[in-house]
Amino acid sequence: MPRSRIAGIGMYVPENVVTNQDLTQWMETSDEWIQERTGIRERRYAHRTEETTTTMAVEAARQAMDMAGTTPQEIDFIVFATLSPDYYFPGCGVLLQRAMKMREIGALDVRNQCSGFVYALSVADQFIRSGMYRNILVVGSEKHSFGLDFTTRGRNVSVIFGDGAGAVVLQPTEEPGRGILSTHLHSDGESAEILAMYNPGTHANHWKEEAYAAFDEADIGQMFFSHAMIDQGQIYPFMDGPAVFKKAVVKFPEVILEALHANGLQASDLDMLIPHQANLRISQFVQQRLGLRDDQVHNNIQSYGNTTAASVPIALCEAVRLGKVKEGNLVCLAAFGSGFTWASALLRW
Repeated sequence: MPRSRIAGIGMYVPENVVTNQDLTQWMETSDEWIQERTGIRERRYAHRTEETTTTMAVEAARQAMDMAGTTPQEIDFIVFATLSPDYYFPGCGVLLQRAMKMREIGALDVRNQCSGFVYALSVADQFIRSGMYRNILVVGSEKHSFGLDFTTRGRNVSVIFGDGAGAVVLQPTEEPGRGILSTHLHSDGESAEILAMYNPGTHANHWKEEAYAAFDEADIGQMFFSHAMIDQGQIYPFMDGPAVFKKAVVKFPEVILEALHANGLQASDLDMLIPHQANLRISQFVQQRLGLRDDQVHNNIQSYGNTTAASVPIALCEAVRLGKVKEGNLVCLAAFGSGFTWASALLRW
């Protein structure tokens, strides 16, 4: 059975740089406050109308295909991870297929938020191993800036996120010891509402009982999306930051060690850890917990913020281009996010 390997990788971040100081014009915050809590200095925001989750993905995908020596017509399957799709439906996978004028191939959309890319990579890996496909495009892309609460009320969430896209082309390899060695996926929905965007949605569990009872049949459509939701700030993401941090610092190192132990390895064997760029303080905690040196971990949240599903491929692409990841290196990708979901992938570059 062949393994899969990353044959090409690409990334795209918008030109528009938004610093912590820039955010002070919209909310009560400061560069010191943001850096102390997250490590972030700046992030990128997509152009309001000309850049979308899909258009950014196209740019990253082109780079990945160029590196892999493939064309859009040679791609067999698309796995697209995002929490910020162009439309409520259809998903971005088919929009990417259309934009790149690909054949009528399958397109799968993955909704695992910050863990989305690693989940998507794992799915694609199984298709390659089974022999079903030979060239799979795996994408993580996000346009957060269009849906954040840029007021003091929403600053705990809004200062964290940025826009961008990353992509890889996965292909089979017969070379011993190379490629993706294993992937590991987990979830625990017990605390799903701790990090979530409730609206628009089909649920009603966030409504007070008296408010829910006030609706009659004529108002039923407004339960999905309404002016009241906008007025009350119910259309923005919610996060209990301390609760997320507490869970992440446990599950992050746990799933990394799971991947290493499954392959008879230990943390000291790693050449590079690429963690999801959620919070620099989380990455630093995990690094310390695993006893890794600075040169064994790549962080870029300082410059790009948290790009959720895009953060792992962007960071991996940057590490490759900087020469931090070289042929034969042992690399671990790991992520933790909303759901809660967490995942890791161990590969030999």
